[in-house]
Amino acid sequence: MTADTAEALEVITGASWFEASAEKSTIAHAAQELGGGSGAPGTVDGDVCRIHTPVGTPEVELRITWLRSDGTPVGDPAPKFTVLPMGERALTATDGAVIRFACRSGKLTGSAPAHVDIGVERGGMPAEPEGDPGELKDAYATVAHSFSLAMAKELGCENDGGLEPRPSPDPASR
Repeated sequence: MTADTAEALEVITGASWFEASAEKSTIAHAAQELGGGSGAPGTVDGDVCRIHTPVGTPEVELRITWLRSDGTPVGDPAPKFTVLPMGERALTATDGAVIRFACRSGKLTGSAPAHVDIGVERGGMPAEPEGDPGELKDAYATVAHSFSLAMAKELGCENDGGLEPRPSPDPASR
């Protein structure tokens, strides 16, 4: 995890350290699922991992998910989302983000390129996000980018799925 991602997680959760994840809660395991039969286009999302604040602190859970989609994104996003210049489509809000990237890789079944969505959302009962809306949107975008880039690298996507080494949370640069 990069320092930017650690800072983003702290903005979202208010915590600087987290509970250990399950053994299978890794990018490598999620990439294996995505690349195998369970990763066929249109599959409902699978979990990459869940991030929990430490026991004894206010409970915050972030759910990191993957979805292999049939094609490029179409239509306008819901009004709560801001479109960002990352991958095929990146959307961020004060309570989550999703990045779609195209991946050509020998590790994926089916026709190429695959379209992969990596989502970050707050788990549990819906609650009004606390904090500066701009900071929260940037933080969710940073976490989504970090997991998307890690997934693209793990899958061996050509050109890292079109993702830059660093996130681009500024919508003006589109």
